[in-house]
Amino acid sequence: QVQLVESGGGLVQPGGSLRLACAASGSIFSVNYMGWYRQAPGKQRELVAAITPVGSTNYADSVKRRFTISRDNAKNKVYQKMNSLKPEETAFYLCTARIVAISSSIVEYWGKGTLVTVSL
Repeated sequence: QVQLVESGGGLVQPGGSLRLACAASGSIFSVNYMGWYRQAPGKQRELVAAITPVGSTNYADSVKRRFTISRDNAKNKVYQKMNSLKPEETAFYLCTARIVAISSSIVEYWGKGTLVTVSL
């Protein structure tokens, strides 16, 4: 059994910053790709940022130079620092990870999400 649990969401004013964290736990052999998606009400889920085990990153154009994704491989954690947040970035932010289990199965897992609200 593998779980992803996000934390760090909340209410922030426009232009403010937040740092999200996601921890993977359970019967994990290794963690491959990790990433953050977001989904606003009535909109499709979209990729925000992703990171490989060796630190190669990929960002949505809309967040480049404002968001930074990082990971701690020893702790199976991924982080996302978000600066200069905009009201239109209000959404549930979901963590995802491709995990190799101790059983050797490879599965992409999702967390339940953490709500980020950007408002005055």
